Amino acid sequence: MKSFHTARLKASLTLLVLFLWLLIPLAADEGMWPYNLVPKEYLAKKYNFKVTDDWLNHLRLASVRFGGASASFVSPDGLVLTNHHVGRGAIQNLSTAERNLIKTGFYARTRQEELKCPGTQLWVLQEIEDVTDKVLGSEKPGMSAQEVLAARQKAIAEIQKEASDKSGLRCQVVSLYSGSMYHLYKYKIYNDVRLVFAPEEEIAFFGGDPDNFTYPRFDLDIAIFRVYENDQPLKTPHYLKWKTSPLREGDLVFCSGNPGSTGRLLTYDQLLFLRDVNYPFTIANLKRRQAVLHEYARRGPEQERIALNTLFGVENSLKATIGYNSGLLDKDLMAKKLAEEQAIRKAIAADPELAREFGQAWEEIARAQKEYASFFKEYMLFERANAFNTVYFNLARSLVRGVQRERPASAPEMAGGRMPSEIHDDFEIVKLTDSLKLLKEQLPDLQETKWILGCQTPEEAAKALISGTKLKDPEFRKKLAEGGAEAINLCQDPMIKLALLVEPVSQGLRERYEKRVQAVETKNGTLVARALFRLKGTSIPPDATGTLRLSFGVVRGYVEDGKKIPFQTTLYGLYRKAQEKNFQAPWSLPERWLNRKASLNLNVPINFVATIDSIGGNSGSPVVNRKGEFVGTLFDGNIQSLPTRFVYEEKVSRSVMVHADGIIEALLKVYQARPLVDELLGK
Repeated sequence: MKSFHTARLKASLTLLVLFLWLLIPLAADEGMWPYNLVPKEYLAKKYNFKVTDDWLNHLRLASVRFGGASASFVSPDGLVLTNHHVGRGAIQNLSTAERNLIKTGFYARTRQEELKCPGTQLWVLQEIEDVTDKVLGSEKPGMSAQEVLAARQKAIAEIQKEASDKSGLRCQVVSLYSGSMYHLYKYKIYNDVRLVFAPEEEIAFFGGDPDNFTYPRFDLDIAIFRVYENDQPLKTPHYLKWKTSPLREGDLVFCSGNPGSTGRLLTYDQLLFLRDVNYPFTIANLKRRQAVLHEYARRGPEQERIALNTLFGVENSLKATIGYNSGLLDKDLMAKKLAEEQAIRKAIAADPELAREFGQAWEEIARAQKEYASFFKEYMLFERANAFNTVYFNLARSLVRGVQRERPASAPEMAGGRMPSEIHDDFEIVKLTDSLKLLKEQLPDLQETKWILGCQTPEEAAKALISGTKLKDPEFRKKLAEGGAEAINLCQDPMIKLALLVEPVSQGLRERYEKRVQAVETKNGTLVARALFRLKGTSIPPDATGTLRLSFGVVRGYVEDGKKIPFQTTLYGLYRKAQEKNFQAPWSLPERWLNRKASLNLNVPINFVATIDSIGGNSGSPVVNRKGEFVGTLFDGNIQSLPTRFVYEEKVSRSVMVHADGIIEALLKVYQARPLVDELLGK
């Protein structure tokens, strides 16, 4: 009897500790919040700021999704401001060997000079609808994990189609809290986007890769576009007015953007999989791609121009992934995650009802991670196409998969969607050669590897595939798409034949992943989230999903290694750092910045930091003050912010922004863009 009471006492104490932990209010400015879940009471209590629906709706409609990142409307005539590195793909596509806009920059002094950006789409979120009951209502008692996933996917597809047909908008169902909640996002899409202004890369990415994810920074990482509708500049009442008061340390600021993904609700075993399997493979692959791209760029100025955009993306991803993994290699961080999970699991085990509902979820997820590890390499190389790194394979796969869908895609969609304006075959050969080498190194005994390479070296195979394909020709792609399965299956184009050879393997790996990993994680991840949800509700933020979120924090410097890091940097600091580095790349400055230094007020701030919670995808996000006025655009985080992918920390973790004052000073005095400044300032 004594042991029984002792056990009950221990269980009660465990539950008490857990509930006390769960009842602690949000102590830090953590969270990338869906607009319909913004913690209004917390903001009112901590900052004496009352968030109104009108304030939120205006900011939401002024926020823009730009590819996989963010932007904002900054004038009533459709001006959109984002980062240079967000818009660089469009800028690169407008560049040629004779007119390299990445290097020289660009400014359209009249609207007639604004350059159309083919294939660029901007999305604006019009409405959010909670469809949780519709999605979860598709499940039936006794369903397996695979059946649950299939039922939800079917319900989601039906909801999206019905909403799109009814509204004429692009509709997307978003999973929150690991499948505990589902929201329907409805977007208006703008296809006529034109380049208005872009600075030279030297100043947009001052410091280059060495300074990436560092602070202090001195970057004018901005680009300005304009949205047109019916061949006229878009008229919108929802734009961000420029700030009317100084930005001071301690000020409350808000960030509205599209953060890619976080893993704060992942289980401990999922974090171990990332640390031990996923990230090591990804980092090694990115490093080899980085080396290959640098080697290609050293061939000459034109090769450097061609490789620059791809190299930027690879180096940015590499540095970010290493930073994410540094958090998982941190024993204290992992110990904290394990302790939190153990406390929850003990509390659940102590309650028979909770144990029946949630008890097996963590073990099921753990088994799924072991299963995933057993075929992860093959999945990445084939299904994720890491072994076939060329735009031509992407086009071929799009065509092959297009004819296999239950509901065939349209011919333009199957024909490859957005195409780069330039495809350089020598560059594609270099990329494909390296990825085929990776395939040969990682899976030398696989029969498909032998079929793909035959007696050829990876370089010989890459040259034959690239030189033999006709997929660069849009008419050829269109003819294949319109010809359907018969045309695809009988096609003798080597890249199409490669995609056909690879597809059965990819499909098998994809189905294995969906059934044995994704389905298990979806069903049991929902149970884990529900366990937390039942105890804490929406007082904890959901993980980022690449959709519009609102985060907030204060403008604040920090202390690093005993040194006070200021909350903002100035134009004076920019020139001082360039001089310290002898104006050598990547700390060189454009000629006009050297020639017009005397005209600048060097005390004007160029960058600043705040405790805003952000992650990749927030690049280009507008940052506003209490009035909803534009004070800057987010372009980076410091290196200490990367582990916050898994655990938020605000002591030294910071988001880095381009300061609104620095933008105006540069536009006026360096680029002499008075008409553009007048439009931004509403004059």
